[in-house]
Amino acid sequence: MATTPTTEILEALAAEIGENVYIDIAKWHLYLSDAKLHTVVAEKLYPLIVDRNVNEDRVLELLASIPVKIGGGRKELPLIDLLPLQCQVSLVDILEKYQREV
Repeated sequence: MATTPTTEILEALAAEIGENVYIDIAKWHLYLSDAKLHTVVAEKLYPLIVDRNVNEDRVLELLASIPVKIGGGRKELPLIDLLPLQCQVSLVDILEKYQREV
């Protein structure tokens, strides 16, 4: 199956998110790529880029809708509750950069 420009952009976006955004648990930084969440986040946020609608409120709203299983799946927390403020800012910056480039 040949990759399309959209697939390439989505993969690049996921990689950049995975390398720069982390969840913070007891001062441990687990990058989204290591947590296998980078692709889910990229897929959920990519429509904002396409629609040229990247803004902090919308990004935070979507992050709140992504459940993260903890404790072997016994509980779920919204991703937004696990991201430090600096990572939220970095994520918005990454999305704005892609929005300018697309």
